[in-house]
Amino acid sequence: MSAPETPIVILTTGGTIDKTYFDALSAYQIGESVVTKLLATANVTHAYRIVEVLRKDSLELDDADRQRLHAEILALDSQRIVVTHGTDTMVQTARVLASIPGKTIVLTGALSPARFAESDAAFNLGMAFATAQTAPPGVYIAMNGHVFRGDRVRKDRDRARFVPVD
Repeated sequence: MSAPETPIVILTTGGTIDKTYFDALSAYQIGESVVTKLLATANVTHAYRIVEVLRKDSLELDDADRQRLHAEILALDSQRIVVTHGTDTMVQTARVLASIPGKTIVLTGALSPARFAESDAAFNLGMAFATAQTAPPGVYIAMNGHVFRGDRVRKDRDRARFVPVD
């Protein structure tokens, strides 16, 4: 009999991946996380557990939020973690998480809400999930079909993608 599979823990923080449109307000707001639905739709059979940490746009995240996320990850038994996060400050959060030893932490998000038919959310989440299973300990960002080291990437707003930095 083989040992049970260690679940990947997915921490949700909000961001565009979880935005929804409320007609009455005529604005996008962070709604309930869509991660469960995305993983179910993809028929993911690897063990996972989802923990909601925050429901904020990443531009609203502050140092206290990042320290809370850091503490949550540090306290986890799991060594393999995915964090859904808004793209605007994802790199800043990656820097804060870099001090956590011995864990593979992969941040991902979306440039358009997962609820949109043409969203990049499902693909990015899949890349992050695979990276969490296979990458050595460290902090990574999985976006746009690439896996970047968390300290060697930036968001290029003009090109609407993440790009490596030297």
